[in-house]
Order: sequence, then C-alpha cells, then structure tokens
Amino acid sequence: MKREDNLAQTAGYKAQKATAEAENAAYEAANSVRDVANNFGNALDNSLERQPMTTLAMAVAFGFVLGALWKA
Repeated sequence: MKREDNLAQTAGYKAQKATAEAENAAYEAANSVRDVANNFGNALDNSLERQPMTTLAMAVAFGFVLGALWKA
C-alpha cells in the first residue's frame, strides 16, 4: 500500500508541476501578444503621422485583399 501511495503522490506532484509550467507559458504568451499589439499600434500611429496617404493606401489594399479572400 505504501508504494501505491508514493506513486500517487509522485503523480500528483508531476501533475501540479506540469500545470504550473503550462500556466506560466500561457502567461508569457499573453504578455508577448500584448507587447506585439502595443508595438503594432505605435507603428500605426507613427505611420499615420508621417505618411497618412501611404497608410491609407495600405489600409485600402489590405481591405481589398481581405474582401477577395472572403469571397473565395
């Protein structure tokens, strides 16, 4: 009986460790996504200030491509 208890305890410990690692990885991934979104927003703001017509043209082209893909 002692061996089964030890195995169960070890399995529980490994499960807790795996859960903590997965939680940490998810937290870091969410932070990375947040950083990328912030950087993209800043780049878009800078582009709008410095080259508004180019930014508009890129937005129109992007919308056209999305529309073409949506119909396909």
